[in-house]
Amino acid sequence: MQIKIVHGNAVAPHIPDLACLRIEVFRAFPYLYEGSEDYEARYLSTYAASPESLFVLALDDGRIVGASTGVPMADETEAFKAPFAKAGLDPETIFYFGESVLLAAYRGRGLGVRFFEEREAYARRLGRFDWCAFCAVERPVDHPLRPAGYVPLDDFWGKRGYVHRPDLSTTFSWRDVDEAEETEKPMSFWLKRMG
Repeated sequence: MQIKIVHGNAVAPHIPDLACLRIEVFRAFPYLYEGSEDYEARYLSTYAASPESLFVLALDDGRIVGASTGVPMADETEAFKAPFAKAGLDPETIFYFGESVLLAAYRGRGLGVRFFEEREAYARRLGRFDWCAFCAVERPVDHPLRPAGYVPLDDFWGKRGYVHRPDLSTTFSWRDVDEAEETEKPMSFWLKRMG
């Protein structure tokens, strides 16, 4: 396994592989995302456009098997910034974690922890952030596509020092695997004060 760090537009050659990875991983519960490579390329372009964005890539024999992203919240879209501004938290003081995606065969090897460590260390090096934050989809416990034995990542995030802030919420639209059209999904944020 190799960990590769890239910033800003240096990610451009990796966008097609990252798009495919995101589509594959997010197809599973709780996201149930019926993705498209075109949408993914547009989504990832927000990160590529920010010179201070971070991509932590996990490679196995040159193939991307996992990735984690981050960007100054000020460089994110309004949909991400608005809940913080509304709550009186300055987006300029927040480093936003976009996602961590990892193929199932590579889980349980410490890469999820490494993704958080790399993003937090980078935010500290930039030296102007009070918070790290990310958001997660909210699905009902009785969702019909929830797999038996599904364990949410809340405990994992809590062990990393993140606190769920359901008062900081937004919605995003995508098409679930069992939907004919896009619908809005509730998302809530998790925060960690930098120290």
